[in-house]
Amino acid sequence: MRMTTQMARPQMRITPNMFAIPYGLAGLATCWGYAALLKLAPAIVAGVLLIATAAVWLVLVVGYLSQVPRRRGGWRAELADPVLGPFVSLIPIVGMLLAIGLMPHALATGRWLFGVFAVATTVLAGWMTGQWLVEDLDLDRLHSGYVLPAVAGGLIASIGAALAGWTGIAHAFMGLGVVSWLLIGSAIMARLMFRPRLPAPLTPTLAIEVAPPALAGLAYLAITHGRVDLVALALGGFTALAVIVQIRLIPVYRRLSFGPAFWSFAFPYAAVATFALHWVNYGRPVGYKVWAWIVLLAITAFIAALVAETIAALARRRFLPQLQ
Repeated sequence: MRMTTQMARPQMRITPNMFAIPYGLAGLATCWGYAALLKLAPAIVAGVLLIATAAVWLVLVVGYLSQVPRRRGGWRAELADPVLGPFVSLIPIVGMLLAIGLMPHALATGRWLFGVFAVATTVLAGWMTGQWLVEDLDLDRLHSGYVLPAVAGGLIASIGAALAGWTGIAHAFMGLGVVSWLLIGSAIMARLMFRPRLPAPLTPTLAIEVAPPALAGLAYLAITHGRVDLVALALGGFTALAVIVQIRLIPVYRRLSFGPAFWSFAFPYAAVATFALHWVNYGRPVGYKVWAWIVLLAITAFIAALVAETIAALARRRFLPQLQ
């Protein structure tokens, strides 16, 4: 009887979208790191956040890798899942962000790790895109998370390659990310505009739409060493439009119940905050350092609220999905 009871007890499941947690924390660490680079904030905060990100990422990776082989269909089913599959790409993407954060402290090690994760991200993005081409995708199940493998992965790889000093490779990854954004992003936008609304659990993924223009802008600035020209201004303008769209969506978001999908907000908004820091530093309005700190504290408070809600949900056993 005891054995039967234990076997029937629900098991906690780590799903790919939970890697949005270290993804968001990495975005916050990058934001503070960028502020430190502009001499607007101390570098120690970015270091602490990077260590916290690495710890959360490692815990999730170990747990996830140990669970997937025991699930029905294994890795093939996990990667082919039409809803959660694209989030698997966050594993190497977060690895790239950690490697980028390591470069200022250990350039050779950071470069080596970045190269490994960049290759893994590219291979995974290519495999997933091929999977989408050969499988019968249901248009109504398409969501903004589909930009993660090739678009976010390519643009973050471009930033990392530029910071590593690999300018040619940075241009190649920029092309990968931008062209993928134009192609995949167009299909997603058509689905969002002309098909039924996303189900509530997927509605927070709409926040991901604000990330591509901000990441493209950051990649361009990394490649050009901060040059502001027509391209940078155009990407800044499109990012501003994407932010206004997010403001319009606030009433929609407020009707949702908290869950893992809420971490979809973290990295995109952190990317916008990082991009905003550049424009504050470039324009240097009156009290620009105060404005920079407002941006930093706002994104930090927002992600801290997500952390607090997550801890509370974990304590109530209402965060991780359960399998019988």
